[in-house]
Amino acid sequence: MMLEKGLKHESRTTVSEQNIARTMGSGDLEVFATPSMVALMENAAMTAVAEALPEGSTTVGTMMNTSHIKPSGMGQEITAAAELTEVEGRKLTFKVSAHDTEGVIGEGTHVRYIVDREKFMSKVK
Repeated sequence: MMLEKGLKHESRTTVSEQNIARTMGSGDLEVFATPSMVALMENAAMTAVAEALPEGSTTVGTMMNTSHIKPSGMGQEITAAAELTEVEGRKLTFKVSAHDTEGVIGEGTHVRYIVDREKFMSKVK
């Protein structure tokens, strides 16, 4: 398996009733929720490497260190970007960021591990 640094992907969503803080339970305002931003960043990282993985493998997120520095209101388009910056065996480290039409709303580092789907799911009780 040879994953190369520099693999990138962008994932997008629009701020709606489904992903605001009030609905997600992370706050009581009608703004893009931090858990929604984190999930979008994870999706971008997962997708960035998905096609380069061996058959039967996937990645699982294990660490997210991020800031959410600006609110985004209903209707804003949010783009999360992920870039693979380090490969250490099965450990993959990504630089992640999120933007709305006004600029950066969050950024950080995300770690994922490559796992065999069947072995991983066999551990789930």
